[in-house]
Parts: sequence; C-alpha cells; structure tokens
Amino acid sequence: MLDRGWGRIINIASTAASVGSTTSGAYSASKAGVVGFSRCVALEGAPHGVTCNTISPTWVSTGFGVKWMQEVCKTENANEDEAVRQATATNPQGRAFEAHEIAALALYLCQDNARAMTMQDLTLSAGSLW
Repeated sequence: MLDRGWGRIINIASTAASVGSTTSGAYSASKAGVVGFSRCVALEGAPHGVTCNTISPTWVSTGFGVKWMQEVCKTENANEDEAVRQATATNPQGRAFEAHEIAALALYLCQDNARAMTMQDLTLSAGSLW
C-alpha cells in the first residue's frame, strides 16, 4: 500500500471499546486496543495515501452476536429470542444491526472520495451507548 501510494485499512472494533461492562473487561480492552492501534496506523499511512479507520457496531445479528446477547442477558428462563429481545430493547431503534449495514460503511470507506476519512472510530449504534 505504501509503495502504491494508496490503501484502505478497516478494522472492526465494537462500541465496547468506549463503553465497558462488568462482564466484559477483556473484550472491551481488546476492542479499545484495536481502535488505538488503528489510529497509529492511520498516522503512519497518511503521508502515503493510506487510510485506516475502525467500525464499532453495537449488537449485530450474527451467530456470535446472538450468543453474546444471550450471555449478557442471562436469566433463568430466557430463551434465545427473549435474550435478543432484551438486548435490542436497549437500542433506540429497537433492533440489532445486520452485517450488510456494516459492509455498506466499509464500502464507503474504501472509495477514493473517503480519503479524508482516516483515524476515525465510526460507531454504528442507532443512538445506543452499548
């Protein structure tokens, strides 16, 4: 990328990078590390036409996301659907994101007209803190 004078690096972090939880200290710390590392890479690449950003989504409707929601929303009788409902109820839009929504942002970041967008942690949260 440096030799070509052009490149786009996109790392996936999480809203957990900036909002901790009593049950996910290691996860939150690792995602904060991704954000910090990406900012350093952005500074290194900037003079060479290489950008680096992170995308930090909240709940995503994937196998991992559903499992995570179940862990966070553990109750004695909560089934998978109830755990997802509890987790997404905290989101102002009342939903988990779909992977294609994250992909759409990544696609934008890969375009030439996004070259000024670098060193950013872009959250997809629909107004939710977590």
